[in-house]
Amino acid sequence: MRPLIAAELHKLRSTRLWLWLLLASMALTALYATLLIGFSDDPDTITASLHTATGQQTLFSVASGGANTLVAVLAAIGITGEFRHRTATATFLTTPRRGKVVAAKLATYAGVGVGYAVACLVVVVAIAWPWLAAKDIDLSLLGDGLPGTYAGVVADVTIFGVIGVGLGALLRNQVATVVGLLVYRFVAEPILTTVPALSQATAYLPGSASAALTQVSLSTQDYLDPWLGGLVLAGYGLLFAIVGARVSMRRDIT
Repeated sequence: MRPLIAAELHKLRSTRLWLWLLLASMALTALYATLLIGFSDDPDTITASLHTATGQQTLFSVASGGANTLVAVLAAIGITGEFRHRTATATFLTTPRRGKVVAAKLATYAGVGVGYAVACLVVVVAIAWPWLAAKDIDLSLLGDGLPGTYAGVVADVTIFGVIGVGLGALLRNQVATVVGLLVYRFVAEPILTTVPALSQATAYLPGSASAALTQVSLSTQDYLDPWLGGLVLAGYGLLFAIVGARVSMRRDIT
């Protein structure tokens, strides 16, 4: 397995896409954190006060919002690129047991997710620490439940990396997979979560489960408990990984 993972890392480093998506994730995180802090004193804000543990947990959770979808996109491109550029045949001839190839990709992009999550958390710290100090708001990086949020962010982005690989293996078409991911995450699910009649069902959607896992708290929406959100999101990751691997093993690669 180690040689396969090393090969996947080599493929990943052979282009600058991972770097551009990392920079985009960090930029999105910086934007989200800046907006949240900047509008924190607005009476119409939907987040809790940054003087509270709940508000600070929501602030640090933006690291997952900046990274998870882009990690899923990177992972999806990593596996669909094999079919788009017709390297899948050589890859599977070298390692006939396709399940090992998919497992190596799952492990690789799960690890990438960890790296992206940590980088985005550092961005939030760099913005929040001096800004909150200037607003006379105490911030204890190891208190107020923040370590739970950090762990949730890392787990969340990691699982999205797994989802990206599984979905890419399932669909194989790079454009359809990437566009589908972006449309679902930034258009379809946000619309669904605004429908009051669907609130109980939408709490179990991937984005809502992600928010629950990272301890987001909004006045406009209720989320599952963090542990339950984590189980639901992990279930999505496991489902896509298993289905994608099985389809990949059975389908003709030519």
